[in-house]
Amino acid sequence: MHAVSQYQEFVAQYLQSQLAVKEPKNLYEPIHYILGLGGKRIRPVLTLMSAEVFDASYEKALPAALAVEVFHNFSLVHDDIMDDAPLRRGNVTVHEKWNINTGILSGDAMLILAYQYFEKYEPLIFRDLAKLFSKTALEVCEGQQWDVDFESRMDVTVPEYLKMIEYKTAVLVAAAMKMGAIIAETSSQNADLIYDFGLNLGIAFQLQDDYLDAFGNPETFGKQVGGDIIENKKTYLYLKGMEYANGVDKQELADLFSVQMEENEAKIAQVKEIFLNSGAANATQKAIEGYTFKAFETLEKMDINAEKKAVLRAFGEGLMGRKV
Repeated sequence: MHAVSQYQEFVAQYLQSQLAVKEPKNLYEPIHYILGLGGKRIRPVLTLMSAEVFDASYEKALPAALAVEVFHNFSLVHDDIMDDAPLRRGNVTVHEKWNINTGILSGDAMLILAYQYFEKYEPLIFRDLAKLFSKTALEVCEGQQWDVDFESRMDVTVPEYLKMIEYKTAVLVAAAMKMGAIIAETSSQNADLIYDFGLNLGIAFQLQDDYLDAFGNPETFGKQVGGDIIENKKTYLYLKGMEYANGVDKQELADLFSVQMEENEAKIAQVKEIFLNSGAANATQKAIEGYTFKAFETLEKMDINAEKKAVLRAFGEGLMGRKV
C-alpha cells in the first residue's frame, strides 16, 4: 500500500503521459485545461487504493483510475455550465474561459475518452468495468436531473435529497472503488462490500461539500462559497433548517430560497445565520459523521487484513475532517 500523496502522484504522472496535443485544439485544449487543474483526485486514488487492498498492482488499475477521473471532470464541465459557475478549483470554468458550446462538446469528448481507457483490459474485466461504468454514468445523470428539479420545488424531503446525492456523487466514488476490486479479481462479496464502503463515504463526502459550500474558507475551498445558497439549492443544510427553525426563521428561509436576489452577500449571511441558529449546521455535521461510521462498519466484513482496513479507515477519517 502507498500513501494518498503517492497515489495522487501516480495518477498525475499517468495523466501527463496520456495528454497529447491534438487537432482541433479548441476541442482538446479545454480537456487538458480542466484535467490540469488538479484537485484532490479522490476517485482515481480510490481505484488504485482498492486494487492494492485486494493484492493487485496499482499500475494495473491506472487506466480505470483515469477513466474515472476523466468522467468526473466531464461531469464538472457540464455541471458548471448548468450552474453558470464562474470558478472551479479556484480557476475560471471551461465555459467562461472558452464558451458554452466548447464546454458542451469538449465534455462530450471526455465521456467517450473515459470509455476508451477500459479497452486496455482483457475481455472479461473490460466487460465488468464497462457494465459498472455505464450503470454509474446513467445514475450520475439521474442525480443531476433531480438536483436541477429540486431547485424549483419547495417540498423536497430529506430522503429524496439523500437519494439525489447518492446518485449524483456517491455512486461514482463507490464505482471507483469497485473497479479496483474488479481489476484485482477479488471475490464478488469483497467487490460489493468495497462498493458499499465507497457509497457511504461518498454520501458523507457530499454532505461535507454542502457544509463547506456555506461555511468553508474561500481561500481553501476552491469554489464560490455560498454558491448553493445563491442557486437556491435544497441541500441537507436547507432541509434541516426548514425542519428545525422557528416560525419566523422558517418563513424567512423559505422566502430567501424562492427568489433570485441582486445582493447575494446579504442573502448568504442571512441564510448562514439561520443554519447556525436552528441547529441545521450541527445536524449536518452529525450526518457526515454517521455516514462515515456506516462506511467503517462494512470494513469489518471484508476479507482483508487489519492493516489494510486501517488504511481505508484513515482515508475516511481524513475526508470527514477536510477543509477543502
